[in-house]
Amino acid sequence: MANYDTSEFRKGLKVQIDGDPYLMLECNFVKPGKGNALYKCKLRNLLRNTVIDRVYRGGDSLEAADVTEIEAQFLYRQGENFVFMDNESFEQYELTKDQVGDAWKYVKEGMACSMTLFNGQPINVSPPAHVVLKIDYCEPAVRGDTATNLTKPVKLETGAEVTCPAFIDIGDMIRVDTRTGEYIERVRE
Repeated sequence: MANYDTSEFRKGLKVQIDGDPYLMLECNFVKPGKGNALYKCKLRNLLRNTVIDRVYRGGDSLEAADVTEIEAQFLYRQGENFVFMDNESFEQYELTKDQVGDAWKYVKEGMACSMTLFNGQPINVSPPAHVVLKIDYCEPAVRGDTATNLTKPVKLETGAEVTCPAFIDIGDMIRVDTRTGEYIERVRE
């Protein structure tokens, strides 16, 4: 496995610490009056999603993580598991609800997603930044409530709930930001 020297440390670098893959979120170079240069790094564990702070001296090195990003298509949900297929090799991966995280709220069958593999095994999946989903259920709008910015909770075809403007009805298609879970706009087809 390749190693990264401190001179190669930068934001976005994927390294391995104690057998776990980490993503370098920040790396700040500090040169004290005397002594070696220091590199203050903020790292996020890709398996547990926890953030740690570490300080490295000039000349230290970290092992490169065997992490790859692939395009995968969501095929179907089987109980509590989600089945995805690699678009190039057609290999299928089964992820648990914990591995998928909040992404389950925004994926529907046939949707292309980005999947992260560590040592050939899937560790997480990310849906596109914006998705178009159908409204399955919402309370009807009250006539005359147009003067203020009224919102109401709606249930999407995936089972997720988001807050939308009062004019949205059952069967409407809306665009949702998957990073924040917020309504963006109504989509006309």
